[in-house]
Amino acid sequence: MKRSLPAFVLGTSVFALDQATKWLALERLRWGHPVEVIPGFFNLTLVGNTGAAWGILHDQKFWLTLLALAALIFLTLARRHFTHIGVVPRIALGLLLGGIAGNLLDRVARGHVIDFLSFFIWGYPWPAFNIADSAICVGVGLYMVDSLFRKESAVVNAS
Repeated sequence: MKRSLPAFVLGTSVFALDQATKWLALERLRWGHPVEVIPGFFNLTLVGNTGAAWGILHDQKFWLTLLALAALIFLTLARRHFTHIGVVPRIALGLLLGGIAGNLLDRVARGHVIDFLSFFIWGYPWPAFNIADSAICVGVGLYMVDSLFRKESAVVNAS
């Protein structure tokens, strides 16, 4: 449990930051009224997403909630794998736990996930997202890159 503590602290911090920024977005932004921050590149746009990333699985609250709960349980039970193979997987674990928990709370409490960060890439809008989404993507990316470059097998290190 000692090695897991930093991951849980990071996860709690990500969760708190995610919920605080969503609260601010709900307090300061109006639905359907984007606020231009960097013209042609970045807006703050309040969006309720009933699906997963990019709105896929739209209106599948039950299945997405079940998937998030299963992921949290799996990651918690598999934490030794992450905490025994290095610092980067521990960071990935914390990011994943915090991000999944942040979006799960939205889905259960509001029926949708609050998204508000809206970017334009080469003039095309990227789907709005939030801190939790970013943490999940960075966590998965870190874990994948670390897995590619890790010298020993994770199975050997975890035992």
